[in-house]
Amino acid sequence: MTTAPVPTARPRRAALAALAGTSIEWYDFFIYATAAALVFREVFFPPDMDPVLGTIVAFGTTSFGYLGRPIGALIFGHLGDRYGRKPVLIATLLLMGIGTFGIGLLPSYESVGAIAPLLLIILRLLQGIAMGGEWGGAALLAIEHAPKGRRAFFGSFAQLGSSVGATLSSAVFAVSEHIGDGLVAGSWRIPFLLSAVLVVIGLIVRLVVGESPEFARARNAAELSAAPVRDVIRAPRPLLIGIGAMLVATGGYYVTSSFFLSYASEQAGVPVELLLNALIIGGLFEMVFVPLAGWLGDKWQPRYVVIVGLIGIAVTAVPLYLLAHTGSFLIITVMLIITALFTGFNYGPIAAVLAGIFPVRVRYTGTSLAYQGAALTAGALTPIVVPTLLGMTGGSPTLIFAYLAVLCFGAAGCVWATRKLTVVDHEVMDPVR
Repeated sequence: MTTAPVPTARPRRAALAALAGTSIEWYDFFIYATAAALVFREVFFPPDMDPVLGTIVAFGTTSFGYLGRPIGALIFGHLGDRYGRKPVLIATLLLMGIGTFGIGLLPSYESVGAIAPLLLIILRLLQGIAMGGEWGGAALLAIEHAPKGRRAFFGSFAQLGSSVGATLSSAVFAVSEHIGDGLVAGSWRIPFLLSAVLVVIGLIVRLVVGESPEFARARNAAELSAAPVRDVIRAPRPLLIGIGAMLVATGGYYVTSSFFLSYASEQAGVPVELLLNALIIGGLFEMVFVPLAGWLGDKWQPRYVVIVGLIGIAVTAVPLYLLAHTGSFLIITVMLIITALFTGFNYGPIAAVLAGIFPVRVRYTGTSLAYQGAALTAGALTPIVVPTLLGMTGGSPTLIFAYLAVLCFGAAGCVWATRKLTVVDHEVMDPVR
């Protein structure tokens, strides 16, 4: 049998490709969450709908993206383990771009009635399918190009895309708010239409990176799985623990960012512009904290850093919400920076934790299903559960704190359990280029 040459490991190029792609994918995903918090209730639903119910329904459409993510994990995880990481990542980026650009062109409820939210849900589902295949491949592209002992750091660049995408989405919305007659009048479409330009940039960056050397070696040695989904499900313990480890990474973000934006503006009366600016600053700090957490994960153990982040998120959420009522830009910004520190610690090394519990032959499928299994549970439920809990308590965030604490400590337990599942040491890779 003729074997193809193994690509040279180029960690920096792979990390840049992972960062570029996930930044765009998360930008597309987060602008939806921001628009759901600020304008979708007015644009896509009846004007006479009860405000609390309208908020629940608007955030509820966000959940369809999470419902699509396991579908994407199944489809693209299989393809990524059978045919390679690179071609699948190009496909997921294109699919996300189509879904996001399409949302920017949708008619309003006032124009077409009930068909408007239906189309919104369909395109959100398409976004979710794309995201379901994106994260696992991007993280593995960076990790499988990385030298031994540097996997958490290089893998954190795929994670960094979340911070970049969130910050970019907040910045674009902050600018769009001042264009024309405001977001509800139509400028909310600008962030969605802008995604077409970003997708082109991401494709250019991804086309210049080579295939994963680890995948190429497994393919040449005929070690690939013929049915990676079946193989992962047959030995479900790593998958179940991986799902638990990702509960906060997929569901907790809404509590400390998107829903915090809604809560602080509606319950605490803080101006949206102030909140968006504070979120931008917090996101900039998170861009520093995520690779720092990856670096620390290589110095210590990735799981230890993740657990510190999870505990910190559970504790910090309480003063974050309560101090929002001060209306102080400085206080809110400082709290968001502290939250960003712990979010970065949770999120930065988690890719290395997940990749370490699945062998190469099923790693794309295993990591993708673990991530998106958490998205289907904590991720899909949180946008519905959190506003519901707020309504049950008459505007008090007490039950929200309890819900987040359950997610954080449950995830911490699962991360701790990965210590018994770690795959044998990875092969030493080529020096950094």
